[in-house]
Amino acid sequence: MFDIFTTTHFSSAHHLRDYPGNCEKPHGHNWKVEVTIRADSLDQLGMGLDFRDLKAALKPIIDQLDHRDLNQHPAFADCNPSSENIAKYIFDELKKSLTTERYRPYQVTVLETDACGVTYRE
Repeated sequence: MFDIFTTTHFSSAHHLRDYPGNCEKPHGHNWKVEVTIRADSLDQLGMGLDFRDLKAALKPIIDQLDHRDLNQHPAFADCNPSSENIAKYIFDELKKSLTTERYRPYQVTVLETDACGVTYRE
């Protein structure tokens, strides 16, 4: 198996509803995101998935999160825009366009800071 990954980032604001502390107040992060696709085999060019294709699939998802209040995003209407839920959202969106017989999303890591983050795997 081959794990193909890329990293990106976005900046946004959020607040955690009903959180017992400062994170209930609006604040922002420069989120870092690492996406890993798992390929069972290589294509005729010797690639599991072209990095260009991975970046192209990820870009519109990140663009929907960048420079906005995540609490206003439809995906977080019924749940907090926590790192956990953001990672799952990105994973689920990638699944729609990057799932084939040969490869599929494997994990998404979202970091709020350089020292704190979460990894989601299905």
